[in-house]
Amino acid sequence: MEAKKGYKAFAKNLPMSPFKIRPIADNIRRKPYSEAIAILENLPNKGAKFLKKVIQSAAANALNQNNMLDEDSLYIKELMVDGGPIQKRMWPRSRGRADRLLKRSSHISVVVEEIGAGE
Repeated sequence: MEAKKGYKAFAKNLPMSPFKIRPIADNIRRKPYSEAIAILENLPNKGAKFLKKVIQSAAANALNQNNMLDEDSLYIKELMVDGGPIQKRMWPRSRGRADRLLKRSSHISVVVEEIGAGE
């Protein structure tokens, strides 16, 4: 019998560098759902808002699958922040030169699972 793989949610092309989101993601990885949401609500970072939305989406996917799950029984099994497409722009400098400005974006993927289900 195949093992259950959890409930997933994705957010793509978020207008923020993955280098800014990853430290926040490291704080909430492998934590219970309610604790992770409490941490993200109290952080002032823009990346925390993105992570909170994706985690809530994954939890909603889990709760609406009619498996009699409860929010308190969920934890964040996987949380990955990957780089998305990069917009390349030119930034004018002195004496007719130009520098390259890289506007980075991110992809976030979350898997939540019931506590004790992956054992």
